[in-house]
Amino acid sequence: MMPLLSTQDLQAFGLTLRLAATVTAVLLLLGTPLAWWLAQTRSRWQRPVAAMIALPLVLPPTVLGFYLLLLLGPQGAVGRLIAAMGLSALPFTFGGLVVGSVLYSLPFVVQPLHNAFEAIGARPLEVAACLRASPFDRFFSVACPMALPGFITAAVLGFAHTMGEFGVVLMIGGNIPGQTRVLSMRIFDHVEAGEYSQAHTLSLCLLVFSFAALLAMSLLRPRRVERD
Repeated sequence: MMPLLSTQDLQAFGLTLRLAATVTAVLLLLGTPLAWWLAQTRSRWQRPVAAMIALPLVLPPTVLGFYLLLLLGPQGAVGRLIAAMGLSALPFTFGGLVVGSVLYSLPFVVQPLHNAFEAIGARPLEVAACLRASPFDRFFSVACPMALPGFITAAVLGFAHTMGEFGVVLMIGGNIPGQTRVLSMRIFDHVEAGEYSQAHTLSLCLLVFSFAALLAMSLLRPRRVERD
């Protein structure tokens, strides 16, 4: 029989859900115009920017977390700027977790949106332009509705990927109960303490959630209509 989740387990679960929801919202706000620019631009910077966005796919998360810690820390460039503005330091706070998770999960949101925008092609936008639709109208009335499957994929992948992060959150957030201790860190704590049953329960929760997210993404994606 699976052991019941403790108060600390539930606390970590709630914090992880809050982090994933916040990060997904931020990623969609930032990733949508970025993906649109990548799909439409002819700039020579397109490929370097795309490579920079995809870097977390191959970069060890601890490396990204380490450099974020240096950058956002009291001696870092961004950390000194934040201190000069009278704001609290980001490392080892929920805000730091959000920043690290946004950067680490960025390609999981931008790439599906980029592919969806590219798949639209130029013809629908040209027709809308002939009907005197402004660039703003063409984006929100034509491009976004046609790219809806890409938005669904991006949201699901961004949320699910954030739920399971470990290396980045460990480096930038630490393991502070109620503040930065997310579900992956709680599993690590159980394993380190030899509490394999509790670790198995939390791991199974993440496994079921990940499978359900991928299944929902597959079911929500519209099927292609085969032509004779």
